[in-house]
Amino acid sequence: MAENPFYRLAPFIQEFIYAQNWEKLRPVQVKAIRALLDTPNHVLITSGTASGKTEAAFLPILTQLYENPSSTIGVMYIGPLKALINDQFERLQALLDETHIPVQSWHGDVAQSKKEKFLKRAQGILQITPESLEAMVINRNTDLGRLFGDLRFVIIDEVHAFIDSDRGRQILCLLQRIARYQAVPPRRVGLSATIGEPQMAMDWLAGGTDVPVELITDEGKGRSVSLALEHYLYTPDDFEEVKRQATPEQMEYLDEIEAQQEGLFKHMYAMSQQELKTLIFANSRSEVEEIVSSLRRLSDDGGAVTYHAHHGSVSAPLRETAESEMRDPERPACTTATVTLELGIDLGKLDQVLQLNATHSVASFVQRLGRSGRRDGKAAQMFFYTREEAPLDDATLGKHIPWTLLQTIAIIQLYLEEKWIEPPHIPQYPFSLLYHQTMSIILATTELNPAELAERVLTLPPFKEVTPDQYRDLLRHLIEIKHLERTEIGGLIIGLQGERVVNNFRFYATFADEIEYQVRDHSREIGTIQAAPAVGDTIALAGYSWRVTDINAEKRIIYVEQVKGRAEKLWVGGGSLLHTRILQRMRQVLAENSDYGYLLPQALHRLRQARDLARQTGLVELPILPLGGNRYMLLPWVGTRTYDTLAYMLEKHLEIKGGDRPFYMEVDCLDGNVAAVQQILQVSLPNLRTAEEIAASLQRHVLEQNKYDRFVPDHLLQQAMAADYLDPVGASEALNNLAEITSRT
Repeated sequence: MAENPFYRLAPFIQEFIYAQNWEKLRPVQVKAIRALLDTPNHVLITSGTASGKTEAAFLPILTQLYENPSSTIGVMYIGPLKALINDQFERLQALLDETHIPVQSWHGDVAQSKKEKFLKRAQGILQITPESLEAMVINRNTDLGRLFGDLRFVIIDEVHAFIDSDRGRQILCLLQRIARYQAVPPRRVGLSATIGEPQMAMDWLAGGTDVPVELITDEGKGRSVSLALEHYLYTPDDFEEVKRQATPEQMEYLDEIEAQQEGLFKHMYAMSQQELKTLIFANSRSEVEEIVSSLRRLSDDGGAVTYHAHHGSVSAPLRETAESEMRDPERPACTTATVTLELGIDLGKLDQVLQLNATHSVASFVQRLGRSGRRDGKAAQMFFYTREEAPLDDATLGKHIPWTLLQTIAIIQLYLEEKWIEPPHIPQYPFSLLYHQTMSIILATTELNPAELAERVLTLPPFKEVTPDQYRDLLRHLIEIKHLERTEIGGLIIGLQGERVVNNFRFYATFADEIEYQVRDHSREIGTIQAAPAVGDTIALAGYSWRVTDINAEKRIIYVEQVKGRAEKLWVGGGSLLHTRILQRMRQVLAENSDYGYLLPQALHRLRQARDLARQTGLVELPILPLGGNRYMLLPWVGTRTYDTLAYMLEKHLEIKGGDRPFYMEVDCLDGNVAAVQQILQVSLPNLRTAEEIAASLQRHVLEQNKYDRFVPDHLLQQAMAADYLDPVGASEALNNLAEITSRT
């Protein structure tokens, strides 16, 4: 009996398991209990969504905390989202009802009185975001020993969301800074459903320590999955003008496009009406608003389902209402969201997930697929919709290829065939974070001499490649721009300009700020938008249309009233970075003959059209295709970083006139044939600019990739660009392929 992990858990946990009617512990939980109770190692737990990862970590950790209470905060849980922390807080509260282990969530929405009450005892479990932990380390620097001196465990949830971002590197810095106040640094436990390179994730989790990491994966039978993909066309912006000039034959095609455009939302609506719980994902807030307003318009004729919008610009109360209705086991509900619901927030038993357009990555596809299939006896269901602007008669070749459809198929196939997920990208020179942690450490300690500061900063895990000379250059620059100031005894303190940065609450975050305007309907907060409209404009937010009645520019408040009809979307979207493996698999999709099993009629028809066109033009085999006149199409089939580097290499040799990044680029060549273009490329090969030369030629705004890069000197940003954002090796290989003279040519 003692060998059964269940009987090694604390009595209150055993009673909780009985009360929840668990038949047995899951394999990943059994492994985690043994690793956390029998070894001193860090632990990385990777298994599918809803596989019991959270319990796998907390059950043995709570057992140890129950049997041997800590004298300070004993467990720190770090989550990427406030909503995820709130969700985990509720789950822990139910588990800890019969114990005296305190647990406190800690972020900007938690009342200060609750925080102060928890800190007086400073024991039990703290659930916190990276930004709130940064604030605590800065503002309670003298209390860190009392708060964390006996910290036993750090649980980092959704590791994949942190590992290749400044936010994740910030966590490693903070843990290392807290370790100065600990006799025994805490063990780390990472949780994730999607890890592309487990060894890289293990190295990241152990950063700054010499403790080995034990990897625990779920090797059980996978869940059944139901996938479907349909494709739609939509009308171009000048559609009415096109219709006026169209021939009868063209009008037939244009009528079909209009029908498809409306058919997309009608199909989404019908799908949402068929199931109790539907979660729809879109890649931008504008798309979320478009979907929700369209579904609500269709539901005006009746229908039991309620529709919600969920993204970062929707107010917290409205987001919480959506989450609550999705958990209600009796109420039909459908929520459309961005990445805000991609992570592990518990939404109950979802019946299906719908996705508009391709996910940005294979990892995102796996996360979103994992949200469904939690209802007993049901497969995980994910239905993709892709759409593209209808290619008209005068469209160039690239506009006739459904790139989003190909990207979606490639992402699905890479996971189904290989279980491949993108590896994280770890930069050598995270200078934005270097600035942030430099200012943070000085702010917390008030004053440090340069040697002490360098010792504290350069020993933090993310900065292992930063040289003392580079750091010395940064400090000199910060003194010049008055972000730092020398004291009479040679110490460094925050300077006048630096105070304006660090005294703003936004300083705690390492991700870029957005200029936001609060939108209010009388006293009720609706959410935020990123661009200022004019009085009388109609905007879309939270799935409704609003007319702007007044604007308080000083306080950035927009007053609105609800109206009917469609509205403008006021957000600025960014592009996604695609991996080269996805582009290569897209090329294979065009070349092979498989119809796949999940393509519905319109998607299959569009794919066959694209394959026919590819065969006719040689698009798969040939790297260069004529487009008419002096214009040519280059097809490097590489990911975004490599594509961008290639474009920088070519700009001195060919005039780049457009394209669709990273699928293809269009160039002008006055000598009008493919051989002439290839000759130019061959001549350019010995004269390619190095990554350093490219970086030195870029304008400042291109070099500034991260939040605090604006405070970093040019030459350091150029070094970071060359090392971390360009791919000269991949670009040179792609250029060699483009320059080859093929038999078809």
